[in-house]
Amino acid sequence: MHKSFDLFFVSSNSHKYHEAKNILDLFGINLGFLKSDLKEIQSNSLHDIAIAKARDAFSKFKKPLLIEDDGLFIDSIAGFPGPYSSYVFKTIGNKGILNLVKNNRNSKFVSIITYCDKNYLESFVGKLNGKISKSQKGKGWGYDPIFIPNNSKKTFAEMNNKNELSHRYKALKKFSKWYLNK
Repeated sequence: MHKSFDLFFVSSNSHKYHEAKNILDLFGINLGFLKSDLKEIQSNSLHDIAIAKARDAFSKFKKPLLIEDDGLFIDSIAGFPGPYSSYVFKTIGNKGILNLVKNNRNSKFVSIITYCDKNYLESFVGKLNGKISKSQKGKGWGYDPIFIPNNSKKTFAEMNNKNELSHRYKALKKFSKWYLNK
């Protein structure tokens, strides 16, 4: 049976899609998935990267869609890896990050959700402050086993309620309010 979607999440990362789908379900938005490798420009700006990805995705699929770009910004290493988070994770992983971080473990996750259709190109930002753990904890994807949100003792990977407080949740909540009222 054909399922009707309100819009599509375009990414090569099915983990991000499943999180986005679960969050948008809370707002009554039915999200489909289009798996695609999108052109990712090199930039120090998550916003510029997200806009370029959204334009690339819309040119391929010509459907209302969302893309997400995010980054982990660590204070003690000048905001690194920031917009290079995906590449850094693929090359040095969580162990490499743990080796780089010393005493100041303060960090933040930033998510930019960008919506694109034939009339709109809008971005929504979500930020969550926290710190880098001293070791990997829990089973999760990406940086989840080493990121502890403020006011928590658990990493994202150890939490059952990550989707209720994450940077992605905050950005998608802003998007949902806009989308449902546009």
